[in-house]
Amino acid sequence: MRDAVIVEAVRTPVGKAKPGGALHAEHPVDLLARTLQALVERSGIDPALVDDVIGGVVTQVGDQAMNVTRSAVLAAGFPESVPATTVDRQCGSSQQAAHFAAQGVISGAYDVVIACGVESMSRVPMGSNVLPGSDPFGPGVHARYPEGLVGQGISAELIAARWKLSRTDLDAFAYESHRRATAAWERGEFDREVAWTGQRDETVRPGTSMEVLAGLKPAYHHPSYAERFPEIGWQITAGNASPINDGAAALLIMSFDAAARLGLRPRARFHAFAVAGDDPLLMLTAIVPATEKALARSGLALSDIDLFEVNEAFSPVVLAWQHETGADLDKVNVRGGAIAIGHPLGASGARIMTTLLHAMEDRGARFGLQTMCEAGGLANATILELL
Repeated sequence: MRDAVIVEAVRTPVGKAKPGGALHAEHPVDLLARTLQALVERSGIDPALVDDVIGGVVTQVGDQAMNVTRSAVLAAGFPESVPATTVDRQCGSSQQAAHFAAQGVISGAYDVVIACGVESMSRVPMGSNVLPGSDPFGPGVHARYPEGLVGQGISAELIAARWKLSRTDLDAFAYESHRRATAAWERGEFDREVAWTGQRDETVRPGTSMEVLAGLKPAYHHPSYAERFPEIGWQITAGNASPINDGAAALLIMSFDAAARLGLRPRARFHAFAVAGDDPLLMLTAIVPATEKALARSGLALSDIDLFEVNEAFSPVVLAWQHETGADLDKVNVRGGAIAIGHPLGASGARIMTTLLHAMEDRGARFGLQTMCEAGGLANATILELL
């Protein structure tokens, strides 16, 4: 079997998704294109050698419609012969793009491929692809779940209630995310992975505190949900949830033989990967079975993993995962996570993989595991091995 290896990985800083945010003025096509250009410049590869570009985007409408990845390839100046496609596995879209890329290399379908992702949530608001009066579920789903599914904020509240997580638990986790991200920027730990010089992730808050976080009001309380779910304590706030962001990231993936032929250094290989489904009402818990599946396929134990990246959609997601797996939180999101850095939906999988790769190199970690919760009760998990 052929191995798939990562030879380069870059990302933008993550911007606030609002007019005036650092990346708001960038059309998402150009935002992704600049990231692709940075990937080529850093690696020195001839883009004509790229067999395919697989991009992740969640809200594929407006500025992100019409196969935004192909548009970015053209905007980046790649030869017209380089194909591209755009995938949607919700928040895990660009992690899934990396899986598809690696699977293509392992199968022999690709020699050189780019996995990437972008989301401009300031220009293309989340949910704007659901037209007024439309029903994205259909009668079959409504028949199976007659009481109705809920939004992710309510799912996060249900997780906090089921795992008996207190508001203090959630806020303390969020505070630590900001503390770690602030320290990582101050130590220059993001400098190698971020392609834009002089810019930082905009939603990292160096000055936050437990007192500030404790003063924030619940974000999802509604009488109808309070009646349906009396167990909910209404603890999810803007402080212990990921913000709304703009950003892009990209990884250059190829076979060992291609890397040798091109004189490029393989930095990590895809050791194992998995995708899993779980209860769509809780929605955000599939990271537990996805982690278990990836470990089972790898032949590794949890104790063999040196670093973890678990997307911080909401504090209770990571804390429930930790409770079920027993992972050491000192090894999880060591440079902060999405609560601080941000969560530009379609870009997050590639952003996290880029951060994980660089953290593994800087810390001499052999194995790293990344997992992301996704709408609909889905999750991806990836295990990288440093080379």
